[in-house]
Amino acid sequence: MSMDIINWEILADGTISLKTPGISKENHISADELLDQLAENMGGAVTIEKLKQGYVPVAQHSHDHVHH
Repeated sequence: MSMDIINWEILADGTISLKTPGISKENHISADELLDQLAENMGGAVTIEKLKQGYVPVAQHSHDHVHH
């Protein structure tokens, strides 16, 4: 698994999807702060969903942030 990568996608309806399939324990707080700042600056509704990939150790849990 690639670590510390945030994948961005702008969907056809203008929704911005951010997926973080693996953030290291050392960078997790910084990544959460970055995503919080992006959500605040982009405005709109925010939906956070766990990616459905089965068991993931606590230090390597996933987030999926969608901004409208």
